[in-house]
Amino acid sequence: MKAKVAIRNLLILSIVAMNVACDQLSKNIIRNEIDINEKIVVINNFLTLTKVENTGAFLSLGNHLPRISYQIIMIALPLIFIGYALFYLFKNITLSKLLTFGICLGIGGGLGNILDRIIFGSVTDFLHFDFVIFHTGIVNMADISITCGFIIITYSLIKMGKLKSQTH
Repeated sequence: MKAKVAIRNLLILSIVAMNVACDQLSKNIIRNEIDINEKIVVINNFLTLTKVENTGAFLSLGNHLPRISYQIIMIALPLIFIGYALFYLFKNITLSKLLTFGICLGIGGGLGNILDRIIFGSVTDFLHFDFVIFHTGIVNMADISITCGFIIITYSLIKMGKLKSQTH
């Protein structure tokens, strides 16, 4: 049983590490190959690469915070949350594989963006999607990972009956 738990925990750490590595590699390529605000159409009317540096969070929220508030809200608190999420994964060995994977995506994406904030003082965003009926802001692989993780977690919890409709 101990070996099985150890392998599970190693897989969790591997998924998180690969997620962070893919995010950081993609951002490194963009930082070195694309100029700020340069637009490169990859798939006509669907995917455009546009490099921006986001000093805030989602949609630049918090980019005008005083430095100490920024460090607490954008770095320290998310690191505490991520630490708790890892603890939760390691402690709850009976979680479904799908739920575990979703949490790993959220952790990896969060760590990718936090690394940018610590190392560069901003997060490199570069992907813009146009789905005709709506389009995204400019995001990065970490953002996509966090979003996919959230969707997987929500789906898993609904499937397990943990989230119920609140209709009256």
